[in-house]
Amino acid sequence: MIVVTGATGNIGRPLVAELVRRGHDVTAVSRAGTAPLDDPRVRGERADLADPDSLSAAVAGAEAMFLLVPGSGEHLDTERIIGTAADAGVRRLVLLSSLGAATRSGSVSHGPLAQLEKLVQGSGLDWTVLRPGDFASNAFAWAPSVRAERTVHAPFGDVALPAVDPSDIAEVAAAALVDDGHAGRTYALTGPAAVSPRDRTQALAEALGVPLTFAELTREEARAGMLAYIPEHVVDGTLAILGEPLPEEQAVSPDIETVLGRPARSFADWARRNAAAFAA
Repeated sequence: MIVVTGATGNIGRPLVAELVRRGHDVTAVSRAGTAPLDDPRVRGERADLADPDSLSAAVAGAEAMFLLVPGSGEHLDTERIIGTAADAGVRRLVLLSSLGAATRSGSVSHGPLAQLEKLVQGSGLDWTVLRPGDFASNAFAWAPSVRAERTVHAPFGDVALPAVDPSDIAEVAAAALVDDGHAGRTYALTGPAAVSPRDRTQALAEALGVPLTFAELTREEARAGMLAYIPEHVVDGTLAILGEPLPEEQAVSPDIETVLGRPARSFADWARRNAAAFAA
């Protein structure tokens, strides 16, 4: 049995599907307790990482767990979460961290993830850490304005980052959960090329078959919009990466191809597969 936390999200959902495709039974953990896939090998389990005791039933009898914490996990008792899994018999732990845990480990926004990585690495379990950078699926935030106005509103229009497809993260996570050779490894996960918001707008337009306009937001405008649903320190850390990325944050990593034996999917690939979400 493999436990997947955050099982109904952009990474958890394809991860559950990939594990089932590989023939594994999965406990899909979410606050709602719903299974993301209608399959007898998938069991939905309600749990909240803010209450580690609620995780006990989900991890009972499991040999591996994928750990995805909300935000940077700063308000969680992550030591108890890991201990609960270990006490239940989990021996393999795959943590979804962030590239920022390495590049900005001293920041308020990413420092807690850096500390969580240390906890995982010192847990005595067979651990693997995944560090994705920018997510292709962040473009879902553009869907309302694309549907209503055929316009993308975003800051830093010409700053390019190698956005990673969440499906690639899921496949790497599945490999780390079930295949040998990944214990003690940390993987940086990126797309195959750095692509700017302006270029992503063009890729999305091509996927939809309609022209789209790119309207560049100021940092202040972007910050005001993000504060509506993201804590202030996370907003500022995110804008720092989007607007003034470090060389390591713009670099393309070979790790997806190393693990999966194929190139990482491009943003254009992601846009074609998800075009329906942006169609009027």
